[in-house]
Amino acid sequence: MAAARVVKPKKHCCASSPRCKRCPVVCKRLQRAGLAAKLDDGRYVLDPDLRKKQLKAARRKKKPHKLAHAGS
Repeated sequence: MAAARVVKPKKHCCASSPRCKRCPVVCKRLQRAGLAAKLDDGRYVLDPDLRKKQLKAARRKKKPHKLAHAGS
C-alpha cells in the first residue's frame, strides 16, 4: 500500500497545457472526483489509490465547444 501524498497547490494557475500537478484547478478536479481531500491549511491529500491515468485526465485541458453556424 502506497503512502498518501500531500500537495500544496500554487497560488495562481499558469494555464499551461497540460496543467502542472500543483495547479489549483487540478487539485479541485481531483477533490470533486473523490480522489483528494482538502485540509484546513489549504493542502490536498491525494488518494493512495490514485492512478496515473486519473491524474493525467485531471491535468488535461478542456477543449472549447465549437459553435454551429446557422445558415450557409
